[in-house]
Amino acid sequence: MVKLGTGVLTSGVGQLDTVRIAGVCADLAALRARGTEVIVVSSGAVGLGMGALQLERRPRELSKKQACAAIGQSRLMATWQDGFAPHRLTVAQVLLTHEDLRVRSRFLGVQETLRQLIAYGTVPIINENDTVSAAEIKFGDNDTLSAMVASLIQAEHLVILSTAPGLVDFKGTGRIVPVVQRITPDIEAMAGGTTSETAVGGMVSKISAAKLATRAGCGVFIASGAEPQITSRLLAGQGPGTFFVPSGLPMEARKRWLAYFQRPAGTLLVNACAVPVLREQGRSLLAVGITGTKGRFSVGDIVNIAGPDKVVFARGKVAFTSEEITRLAGRHGDELAAMYPGRKRLEVIHRNDLVLL
Repeated sequence: MVKLGTGVLTSGVGQLDTVRIAGVCADLAALRARGTEVIVVSSGAVGLGMGALQLERRPRELSKKQACAAIGQSRLMATWQDGFAPHRLTVAQVLLTHEDLRVRSRFLGVQETLRQLIAYGTVPIINENDTVSAAEIKFGDNDTLSAMVASLIQAEHLVILSTAPGLVDFKGTGRIVPVVQRITPDIEAMAGGTTSETAVGGMVSKISAAKLATRAGCGVFIASGAEPQITSRLLAGQGPGTFFVPSGLPMEARKRWLAYFQRPAGTLLVNACAVPVLREQGRSLLAVGITGTKGRFSVGDIVNIAGPDKVVFARGKVAFTSEEITRLAGRHGDELAAMYPGRKRLEVIHRNDLVLL
């Protein structure tokens, strides 16, 4: 999977760099010819709309950004099709909101659609559906979107191409960090934001995306989109950039969905005894281990689980409401059985609905 930022695709506000895009298409087409499946996450719709409307600054009002996206999206897709046409490849537009991945049935639908598009031999071009996205259903940036889709399709690699050559250690050597084994606070401190009028995020969002994707078992590259044939070179171990090593074993699909595709409705606070029971023994969360709740949520909502240090270490689907859990917190099984006579399952979160982060 390859994600390209607005800065890579344009040479100015609303001006597509068609020469660079043609080069990217040639590189990806060569990978396809060698048997590598390719999915593209492409920014640029809002920036192109800004150019068409002769706007110099990214609008702050949501409706104006949505209008820019509506104008720019068709131009963006036409450019990608023109770039892949010489290689006899057809592109397929896929526009997503966070809600499409948060709801399990829609998540599975997106997953199956992408699989079918690959089976048909197309190149899916994914973008956030900025024309309809409001705050509560937005991904926030396409770096996050690319990491979530990489997890959804269980991609082996995610290549994030930007104007940055990789993660640079500005406070130390001043050089690109070639390999990151684990994303620590020191690594996160190396990131900076963006000052571009058309872009969103910057290195901060890229590190965040790398953290999400690597936890799902996907290796992540961050490199400059200005480098020729950069994706092929990176996958061959020859390109300049930063590689983030995937961590742990890939999760079972449903638990991956629980871990990375939700906006938790609240938090359960647990005592020190409950932490190792969940982390090391793989047990269900019982009421006796809960010390409190944050937020209001209903049965079936996804919530975070935090220890006494307030650090979130797990996530799961609750079987009781927040009001019920407040009453149940700290109680033993026999007390719960008396409160809920005839109810067979009294776990607050069953182990099958719980995932460690």
